[in-house]
Amino acid sequence: MFRFTWHMRFRPLTLALQINIFVFVSFSRKNVYRLIMDFDTLIVGALVFDGTGNPATVTDVAISEGKIAAIGKDLPRVKAAKVLDGSDQWLMPGLLDIHTHLDLEVDLEPGLPEVVRHGTTTVLVGNCSLGTCFGTQEEKSQEPIVDCFTRVENIPKKVLRKIAKVIDWKDTKGYLQHLDQIPLGPNIGIFVPHSMLRVEAMGLENSVSRSPTESEMIRMEHLLSDAMDQGYLGLSTDGLPFHYLSNSPNTEKRIPTQFASFSELKRLLKIVRIRDRVWQTTPIIENRLKAILYFTLTSGRLFGKTLKTSALSAMEMAVAPKTGRSFLKIAKLLNSWLFKGKLHFQALGTNFRVWSDGIVSPLFEELPSTCKLIAKEYDDVAGRKALLNDEKFIEEFRRDWYHGRRGRSLSTLRTRLGLPDHLVIRDLNSLYFDGAPISEWDGESMQEVLDRLKNYKQTGSSARSDKEKGVFDRFSDNIIDEADFLLHLLREYDKDFRFWADVANVGNKATLDLLLDDAALPGFNDSGAHITNMAFFDANLMSLKLAQERDLQTVSTMVKRLTSEPANFFGIDVGTLDIGKQADIILIDPKVLKSWDCNETRRLEYRELFDHKQMVNRPEGIVTQVLINGHTVWVDGRFTDVLGAKPLGRALRAA
Repeated sequence: MFRFTWHMRFRPLTLALQINIFVFVSFSRKNVYRLIMDFDTLIVGALVFDGTGNPATVTDVAISEGKIAAIGKDLPRVKAAKVLDGSDQWLMPGLLDIHTHLDLEVDLEPGLPEVVRHGTTTVLVGNCSLGTCFGTQEEKSQEPIVDCFTRVENIPKKVLRKIAKVIDWKDTKGYLQHLDQIPLGPNIGIFVPHSMLRVEAMGLENSVSRSPTESEMIRMEHLLSDAMDQGYLGLSTDGLPFHYLSNSPNTEKRIPTQFASFSELKRLLKIVRIRDRVWQTTPIIENRLKAILYFTLTSGRLFGKTLKTSALSAMEMAVAPKTGRSFLKIAKLLNSWLFKGKLHFQALGTNFRVWSDGIVSPLFEELPSTCKLIAKEYDDVAGRKALLNDEKFIEEFRRDWYHGRRGRSLSTLRTRLGLPDHLVIRDLNSLYFDGAPISEWDGESMQEVLDRLKNYKQTGSSARSDKEKGVFDRFSDNIIDEADFLLHLLREYDKDFRFWADVANVGNKATLDLLLDDAALPGFNDSGAHITNMAFFDANLMSLKLAQERDLQTVSTMVKRLTSEPANFFGIDVGTLDIGKQADIILIDPKVLKSWDCNETRRLEYRELFDHKQMVNRPEGIVTQVLINGHTVWVDGRFTDVLGAKPLGRALRAA
């Protein structure tokens, strides 16, 4: 006879308990460990700026499996595998560099160390209508990447050709797949570059000689639409008048995007507008009315839906101090209820100091005469010298150099009103030697040296040293003005003398006001471009320094402007310390930041990567740690082995 017992009554409960025990002990050792150690890394005691603009607070931040796991005071240290002391440091999300030309460098050095050391964990590429998302696009003897990048971004052809050799993709989808496979350091977001889009649909020669046929236009639309489906951030175009091609026979032609009509841009930007993506552009500075017309493309009132637009650039130009403010006024008008636009001008957080190798500089492309010199091949010393000795060229150079600076004319009046025809600095008092024919000139203005030269030619004295006397003796006795002086230096030394000028943002207060303006978006850094002419990898750090000089709440606002605000604008999932988000975190020493002079850390260095010199800036002790995807990649002034060896960052897709 069957007997019901108490043991039988509780047998189902016992079985359930057995199953739970089995599941528990069946966890991997890693998971069991996680029941004990919840955090891979715990950063304690730092002053945390969370990227929202809210006041900073001293709190702890925990990381698990590459993501933010917890934020709060006094998180248990015993639950962390590694504890980092953040005392007396600022902790914030990794910074965004929203305007770079690292398209080429990322394939030679995916870790991008020069930006990482400055606390940058996300970069945007494909700016100014240039990029590599369609591959090399080479056809017969045509080299579109070399042709477009050389003069626009001042990167020598040998460097570009070295980089082009590693490109093995042929379309936008392949480019994203490629980026997904390489050991990225920072995250990377990409624009479809309009110049390369034109080349892809029309071929290089046609792209700089005519409008597209209807079938070519439809192909551009399809290519752009596909890229938007794949997650590209938007479309980049360019309107600056001194952006030229570099390969014969097109050295007098501008890059392809500048041959596009308003109608072409309108059709392409309709695709960007519908997807709520971004138009990155530069103003058409030759024609202000035309520039305003093009900027109306941001208007939701006129075109049915607002187009997010990011444009270069809000700066206090040395020769046209009103320009930056006038751009922002235009933006405010277009962003008003009347037009319903969303136009933001990118703002540079540091002084815009530009070096020239002789006359080779992005700024001197603006003058017709010096543009002819730059159009010569980089190593064509003889070709430049022949031009410099040509009487017609000398006359043209003198005319360009003094345009708007001498005599009574409308151009002179415009210059005096702060609205000059040219933005290039042509005042020797503002041009400083740095790599001069003799080292004792370094740090001096050209005007100081010219004054001493004139005195020497008149009196036979005033030369500082025998070296200077020897250099002065090589000048003609007929040196009468600054044009003669500069022409001699170019004939004598070609690119073997360097000088710099502060082109914009000389005053810190004015720069900070621009950075904080609602119509601006900090981040015009141009990282990776103009490799011997400028180095603004540090511009975001300078933005923080300028904010620090005002007060701590301004720092909090600036952190937001460098992290979550641009991330939201461009539609990418970075820039926050939200729980569950990728742990891209930096720590900054505010004391070192406060005492830092950015102009003391910029220098020209040989980089084996390029087999060429590059302007870099290497501030020490400001950024104490950088973590990407929870991994420490920079600490105590050095990179860790993981950077460039393991995929950390992501090829971002726009939301």
